[in-house]
Amino acid sequence: MPIRTNRGRAAVYRRIWGFPLRSPAHLVGTAVAVIALIVAIGIVVPQLLGNPNRSGPTPVRIQDPGASSSPTSAGSSPAPMSTRLTAPLLQPTSAAPDPAALQTAKQWATAWATHPAGMTNAQWLEGLRPLTTEEYLPEMSTVDPANIPATRVTGEPTVTKSYTSSVEVLVPTDGPQLSITVAKTPSGWLVTGYDQAS
Repeated sequence: MPIRTNRGRAAVYRRIWGFPLRSPAHLVGTAVAVIALIVAIGIVVPQLLGNPNRSGPTPVRIQDPGASSSPTSAGSSPAPMSTRLTAPLLQPTSAAPDPAALQTAKQWATAWATHPAGMTNAQWLEGLRPLTTEEYLPEMSTVDPANIPATRVTGEPTVTKSYTSSVEVLVPTDGPQLSITVAKTPSGWLVTGYDQAS
């Protein structure tokens, strides 16, 4: 018999919405049914929409800028593209070493090796500051001058690599040799790094 009153409809709705709360078994059964419905919708909707590639996302092909834009002939597959860089984008240009760069390296090595007893790191850094880039000074602030195994420069600098904008120089001391990198900046030649060579 059809439901003809609002009171009867409300009772039916209460019965439907109250079904999951009647017992734990009803609650679990309702949760399983809802999950199954969501999964079924996720499977059926892409098929109804006609997704041509159901196995995964469409692969994106990147065109190599240096490659020819003409299409490949029928039946032939294009060669796989390499994503690895085989060379740096900008190659440094070799050049004769600038005497000013060598002078900067020698002065920096002299300041590095000059650390009388009792000298603080701040005092030692002041001697290096005019010859060092601002970016490299914070790294030098971690050095304890008392641990430097040299006291003076013992010879002239020797160029190991020379480019138009940077020079790598070996400077001998009474301790280890210093491998110093000097770069050309708007303020002139400044040290951007060093290492103790054998």
